[in-house]
Amino acid sequence: MFENLSARLQNVFSNLRNRGRLTEKDVDLALREVRMALLEADVNFKVARDFTARVRERAVGEEVMKSLTPAQQVIKVVQLELSDLMGGQAARIAFASRPPTVVMLVGLQGSGKTTSCAKLANLLRKQGHKPLLVAGDVYRPAAIKQLQVLGDQLGVEVFSMGDKTDPVDIAAAAVERGKAMNNSVVILDTAGRLHIDDQMMDELERIKSRVNPTEILLVVDAMTGQDAVNVASAFNDRLGIDGVILTKLDGDARGGAALSVRAVTGKPIKFVTTGEKLDALEQFHPERMASRILGMGDVLTIIEKAEEAFNAEQALKLEEKLRKEEFTLEDFLSQLQDVRKMGPLDQLLGMIPGLSKSKALKGVSVDEKDLARVEAIIRSMTPAERRNPAIIGGSRKRRIAKGSGVRVQDVNALLKQFDQTRKMLKQFGDASRRGGPSRKMPFMP
Repeated sequence: MFENLSARLQNVFSNLRNRGRLTEKDVDLALREVRMALLEADVNFKVARDFTARVRERAVGEEVMKSLTPAQQVIKVVQLELSDLMGGQAARIAFASRPPTVVMLVGLQGSGKTTSCAKLANLLRKQGHKPLLVAGDVYRPAAIKQLQVLGDQLGVEVFSMGDKTDPVDIAAAAVERGKAMNNSVVILDTAGRLHIDDQMMDELERIKSRVNPTEILLVVDAMTGQDAVNVASAFNDRLGIDGVILTKLDGDARGGAALSVRAVTGKPIKFVTTGEKLDALEQFHPERMASRILGMGDVLTIIEKAEEAFNAEQALKLEEKLRKEEFTLEDFLSQLQDVRKMGPLDQLLGMIPGLSKSKALKGVSVDEKDLARVEAIIRSMTPAERRNPAIIGGSRKRRIAKGSGVRVQDVNALLKQFDQTRKMLKQFGDASRRGGPSRKMPFMP
């Protein structure tokens, strides 16, 4: 996401840093490039114009122009303005004082409402809530079945009255069901509709009037670009939405919708989806996203993902094994699986300060299939082979290669890499015993 915009902005600021002292002309030339980059990223024209005007007003101020590092000050101004443009602070769901909290998801057809309902239920369940999913899309074939399948995967109840019942009645009955079963959150899935379809929009207004939802979240497909802003404005005028869920952000290299929705509608982006898995829903943090766009990384999100993926008790056991030099391929497999839980590796690398696809990672290919291949090779080994790779001879390698669908050379390469890793860890262990670097150095394959 934002790949092209990020590359353009980082190039502009690289040129600024090379100039040392800045003049107003330097700032104007740089902001012209910034404005063009925003427009190419599909940011609304008025939003781009107002943004660069605000940046210029602050960037040519006496405090910035007379500072020792004016280029860095200009970049700081851009970062702050980018964050403000997207909302400034992270916006959270407003929970009802008396449960259940009713969250109603609306949007166009194909925007990802049904999967977003399941992803939201999964996120809230992890936070200690008891969600109830409501199958209110009675028009799209198999929409109810899709939500039921997703609910089964999560272990979350799905309320349904079939596809012959008025969605308004389904919503009302679902809220009563939520009260009876002590659900803390009721999530309403509604049918996709065009914002110019008065009859279907009237249906949403009737649902809102009947159940009085605590939150109305508009699900917007980031791939629709500038039209996403028009859709958000139309739904907000009719329903008074409380926020936006921006989907498929991992598939849009421009990201202009994320920069425009808040400025045009005044409603915050509350969540974004960055993948197809049910845990690929994140709370939207404007300040972190601004840092990512400018290539400054997003360490806080990495830490949060790591805390979710890694078990503290297992980490202590692993540390003990590292100190005793008992690290095995089973441990390697466990670490690999934990890392993959954190999300696509190219996204994680892009969150590390100083790394981005446009600079240090340019030309670096991060293929998730390679990780899956490594996992398949280790799984094709016996427990004894995983614990003691030294016993793996030629016949065993051929069996492992056949079982995992790879070449014997691939098995040899993995075993060689693992042996090198163990030697490296042994050096860390020796250094710690000599009073060198801390033995608590984290290990990630």
